[in-house]
Amino acid sequence: MESRFPKALELHRKGYNCAQAIVCAYCDLFGMDEETAYRASEAFGFGMGQMEICGALSGACMLAGMKNSGGLEQPGKTKAATYKINRELSAAFREKNQSILCRELKGVETGTVLRSCDGCIEDAARLVETYLLK
Repeated sequence: MESRFPKALELHRKGYNCAQAIVCAYCDLFGMDEETAYRASEAFGFGMGQMEICGALSGACMLAGMKNSGGLEQPGKTKAATYKINRELSAAFREKNQSILCRELKGVETGTVLRSCDGCIEDAARLVETYLLK
């Protein structure tokens, strides 16, 4: 499969937030239409609007839920496995970037940017492709 990182980056440059860029770039592969993906992921950009957990990483975690969840037919039965995937995604993101927090990635308190938004989107896209599309 050809990487969808360029598509995610293009969406971000069109005004999608970081979470929307990731979720919308891959939504069709997870059974979600782009309108629903866009709306569902809007609140997760900019670290949930508070510079907390990186929105691009949150978008990847949303896709993990789409892939792994048993849905309403299996309430509660797939949560632990999905949380494990989220921990793996977060650990890989943290290992590459030294943090998963938007404010730390952007160097708000230190003045040292660890990773740009475009870089975070690239990293999240690579995680989706490595962990979720195998």
